[in-house]
Amino acid sequence: MGEFSIWHWLVVLAIALLLFGPKRLPELGKGIGEGLKALKEGMKEGAAGKTEAKSEPKSDNKPEEKV
Repeated sequence: MGEFSIWHWLVVLAIALLLFGPKRLPELGKGIGEGLKALKEGMKEGAAGKTEAKSEPKSDNKPEEKV
């Protein structure tokens, strides 16, 4: 029950075609693909930021005031 066969994907595709039509389906696919790509990039940047934050020592660099 946890596996998707080709028939499951064909039913999903048929329902998507009925709901959105053949003209909007490529636009929807492109939008989903771009969203997933942005999500992956954001996750990589977040992981890189955490690594940098751990490696950099915290310091209180306050600008010196000239009197």
